[in-house]
Amino acid sequence: MEKEIADFLLYLGAEKGLAAATLEAYGRDLKLFFEFHKGKSATELKEADFVAFVADLRHKEFASSSVYRSLMALKGFLRYLRRERVLSSTEPFFLDTPKVWQLIPEVLSQDEMLQLLAAPDRSSPMGARDAAILELLYASGLRVSELCSLNIQDVDEGTVRVKGKGGKERIVPVAKAAISALDHYLVQFRTDEEEKALFLSSKGKRVDRGAVWTMVKQMAKKAGITRPISPHTLRHCFATHLLENGADLRVIQELLGHANISTTDRYTQISQKHLQDAFERFHPRP
Repeated sequence: MEKEIADFLLYLGAEKGLAAATLEAYGRDLKLFFEFHKGKSATELKEADFVAFVADLRHKEFASSSVYRSLMALKGFLRYLRRERVLSSTEPFFLDTPKVWQLIPEVLSQDEMLQLLAAPDRSSPMGARDAAILELLYASGLRVSELCSLNIQDVDEGTVRVKGKGGKERIVPVAKAAISALDHYLVQFRTDEEEKALFLSSKGKRVDRGAVWTMVKQMAKKAGITRPISPHTLRHCFATHLLENGADLRVIQELLGHANISTTDRYTQISQKHLQDAFERFHPRP
């Protein structure tokens, strides 16, 4: 299916104008699916194959948003194959995929978040870098791709300039704790004055998403956090903790760079769930 997938991604880029990062993600999703179902062509797939794939992603602790994106990529690909008459229009591939607002992300408590932030060894170069990354992700709600693309000049004493989806720029305020961690990393351990990237790997290159993902997993384990988390979990924590402490949903929308308020609105479900849990734990007659 490699040719069909390549043609589909070309179609999405040329006809639909999807961003390069989205096309890359869709390509990974489709590759994962057909590797999982080795030997099967699109014409042989049944609904059970999709269910098995989703179960496998869940077993591998993929985030709900990643599972949703994978299903959207698959449905789009199958629609494309129908359009190209590779599949019959009667093929039963209309799965009931969840809406984004129905997906409640995994969120750490504020105490767990503090444990995670305390996990890196800030006296070492990589530990200082990791601490600065965690602090900035939590303090600003950045996507991991946005964090990896930051340059030193994008950060000043109280804000960070972020280039988000679709190339849109936004200015996000940053907490003093994150700025302090960044200053410690840059002043104490950054010796390469010519490299413009804010965060560097151990080899002196710009850090990538995979490295940040691995680091977050390692720090979570060190902090004794057993449930599955990823860099995107810190973005969810940023939004949820702001909401729990009284921030307006529209303000959170701007900080996260969401084009649609409905995307931000799912965080109200998390807060409502926390309220319900608290009620059941502490009310004398729940």
